[in-house]
Amino acid sequence: MKTLGNVLWLVFGGFVSATQYVVSSVGMMVTIVGIPFGLQTLKLAALMLWPFGAKITDKPNKSGCLSFIMNVIWILIGSIWISITHVLLGVLFAITIVGLPFAKQHFKFARLAFTPFGKDVQLAW
Repeated sequence: MKTLGNVLWLVFGGFVSATQYVVSSVGMMVTIVGIPFGLQTLKLAALMLWPFGAKITDKPNKSGCLSFIMNVIWILIGSIWISITHVLLGVLFAITIVGLPFAKQHFKFARLAFTPFGKDVQLAW
C-alpha cells in the first residue's frame, strides 16, 4: 500500500515539489554559508520523492545549540512560506476523503520544513 501511495504522490505533485527543493538547494549551496541549508533541503527533496513509510525522528542532542541557531536562521530565511504552502496544500487535500493520506504527508512536511535541523529522516526505500 505504501508503494501505491508513493507512486500516486509522485504523479500528483511529488516530483514537482522535489524538483523545487533541489533547485532551491543548489541555489543555497552557491555560497559557503548556505551549504548546511542546501544539504538539509536535499534531504527534504529525497523525502518528497518517497514520503509514505519514511520516519522523522529527533537526533540525539549532540548539537542542540547549533541546531537551534540554524533553525532560527532557517525560519528567518523562508521556512515560514514553505510551511504555509504545505499547510494550505494539506487543507486542500483534506477536503476530500481520497486526499486524506496526502494531507497527512503535507502536514508532516510543514512541521519538518519549519525546523529541519536536529531531525533525522529515515527513508523507506
